[in-house]
Amino acid sequence: MAISRENKMFIESLMDYYTSEAGSYRQIAEQFEPEIESVPDAAFGIIAGCIYAGFLEACRNQQVQPGLEDMTEFNQILKRRAAAIKKAIVDPAAAETEAAGKPADASGKDGDTAQRQAGRTEPGSGSGKPPPPASDGSAAGPPAP
Repeated sequence: MAISRENKMFIESLMDYYTSEAGSYRQIAEQFEPEIESVPDAAFGIIAGCIYAGFLEACRNQQVQPGLEDMTEFNQILKRRAAAIKKAIVDPAAAETEAAGKPADASGKDGDTAQRQAGRTEPGSGSGKPPPPASDGSAAGPPAP
């Protein structure tokens, strides 16, 4: 099984969001000094973990168990964007300026539009953040293909 187009768009929107908030994750990582050797590497790990958790949550919401092929494809997607994520961690201002001139995903939609289509934000929220979990403890995910 390969990752669906909708889930790929969702993963890309997660990467856009966490890249745009990289400075915040850097501040979180800084709180672990001197126990960590590298603040940028720790921040990257936090961001990668959040993206991975979002992908797994989306799969769970769709009642799909990702296989080895899916995980390999996910890792390739993340690796393709790793340099941009790392750049945003090291120099958030430059990354924001660079991102301002580009669409958030290959479809040409901004990040909020892509996330709304993936079922992750409310229209007009403007935050680009995923909505809070539902009262039953489940979280919204991209629509089932």
